[in-house]
Amino acid sequence: MRANRVKRLLGEGKPAFGTFMGLGSPVAAESLAHLGFDWLVIDQEHNPFDASLMVSQLQAMSATPTVPLVRVPWNEGVWIKSALDAGAYGVVIPMVNTRAEAEAAVAAVRYPPQGGRRIGGARTRLYGGNDYVERANDEMLLVVMIESAAGVANAQDILSVPGIDAYFIGPSDLCASLGLAQTWEPEYPEFWAALGKVQDAARGTGVAPGIHSNGARAKRMVDLGYRFIALGYDSSYLTGGAAAALAEARKGAPE
Repeated sequence: MRANRVKRLLGEGKPAFGTFMGLGSPVAAESLAHLGFDWLVIDQEHNPFDASLMVSQLQAMSATPTVPLVRVPWNEGVWIKSALDAGAYGVVIPMVNTRAEAEAAVAAVRYPPQGGRRIGGARTRLYGGNDYVERANDEMLLVVMIESAAGVANAQDILSVPGIDAYFIGPSDLCASLGLAQTWEPEYPEFWAALGKVQDAARGTGVAPGIHSNGARAKRMVDLGYRFIALGYDSSYLTGGAAAALAEARKGAPE
């Protein structure tokens, strides 16, 4: 079976960098994958991606070493099964607030006896290999999102569930849950205190810390122990690059 290099990196305590994709473009997915990101997440939570469009983006990445992941719309087995059977090599589960919700995610991702995932899906073997079913439990990446005050309070219970590979902080939603103005780059003391509580809960569990960041802030996050690190968003790269080019062009243009 094709190895999940992101699981290897996280297991070795090394950072794995990626980004989330909301444009819904297979060509954009292919372009980003060829840049050398360790992983890319197709974001079904906040974008209207049906199964066909998800598969097209997964196929677009398949000729590269980039690990294809999907953020499912919600922590429900039907969404998780659809993403994994389509060939995703892992899932990001939003808004995990309790141990029971974490256990449900593990059960949906892992085949028996570790979980209750059903066997099926042609792309599992096409992308993963003929021994996919026998080895998938060792290769599928499960990332749970802790992005609420409840999730922070229950972090010890959540992250002690066997079968979770990483947790991921959603800064905007966590700030909103804490009663703070939402931002991707918060500097509030309450926010950093919450991050510290979750990191303390993760110690000794083998669960890798993750967070949304940007390129300038990434080194700080790595130094703080974060390993599963998202850099921006595909749409932010498009609009940011276009805005910069337009501003530069207008500098020399007549009024």
